[in-house]
Amino acid sequence: MGGLAPDTKEPMSENLKEAISSYWHQIEKVSQVTFNHSYWERNTPYRSTYQACRAVIAAEKLAAKSSPNMAKAIQSAYYREARNPSLDETLIDCAGTTGLCEEQFLTALHSKETELEFQKHLAITRQLEVSGFPALFYINKENQAYPLTHGFCKAEALFERFRD
Repeated sequence: MGGLAPDTKEPMSENLKEAISSYWHQIEKVSQVTFNHSYWERNTPYRSTYQACRAVIAAEKLAAKSSPNMAKAIQSAYYREARNPSLDETLIDCAGTTGLCEEQFLTALHSKETELEFQKHLAITRQLEVSGFPALFYINKENQAYPLTHGFCKAEALFERFRD
């Protein structure tokens, strides 16, 4: 969990909303992903992704191997259902859809243990100098990391980078 944007309760500026909304259109053109663009009218967006990252970590704490399903549930809530992933209520609903106990999830989401684990994830992101997401690295036997992509790329380009 790399944590793109720190916690904030300040709504996004109009300029930032327009920029991110335009990125969604660009992503749709190069990938097979579709977005529910009504998100921008139905919500007060915050430039805040840390809570969603903590949610994935909390889910994994409660049930091993649940983090991929939690990440998918959050992405679906955000991109398809136009729900705000910065809000606990959205994340609690996502936890429920993955079969987690919502009360236990909320406790885990706000626990010191989850925060400490998230800080470890952020430290790795800084160590690897990740500047964009998605990011993918090849790590060799000597534990040296080599970036394969920072941001979206087609599979063919990724295979070429991996062969080099």
